[in-house]
Amino acid sequence: MAFAAFASKSSRGARSLLSSLNSYTIGLQRPSQEITCSSILSQQQRTFIQMRTNLKVVDNSGAKRIMCIQALKGKKGARLGDMIVASVKESQPGGKVKKGDVVYAVVVRAAMQRGRCDGSEVKFDDNAAVLVNKQGEPIGTRVFGPVPHELRKKKHVKILSLAEHIA
Repeated sequence: MAFAAFASKSSRGARSLLSSLNSYTIGLQRPSQEITCSSILSQQQRTFIQMRTNLKVVDNSGAKRIMCIQALKGKKGARLGDMIVASVKESQPGGKVKKGDVVYAVVVRAAMQRGRCDGSEVKFDDNAAVLVNKQGEPIGTRVFGPVPHELRKKKHVKILSLAEHIA
């Protein structure tokens, strides 16, 4: 009996000692975990423009938002200056394109960073596109917002000439 009482008292003491040690070590680990969690949240994962990616339309063709059906270059997806096939999800009344139309578009802004020749990197806050026909000529007559000069290499000079600002 006396042994059982001693064992229960010692196990209670050991449990409280272990719990205080655990809380102490957890307290030591919390700041490092918070740092890693906040650094992970601040570094959002940026990916290619792939199937089912929603893009903002930045021209006056009548569409407001499109959804990528297929990237016409590369297996992973499209990047700046690549052409995609898309479906119009939202449109303005009286525009040149209607909701549900299947259109071609050129990606002019992408949230995924892209390296430049001089060593700098360019990335945008949103994914945006300009609607074009099969020959690559823009449907709209104006392009809103910044457009990267990498489009010149991809032979989309007409989009650059319509743009307000070249980044």
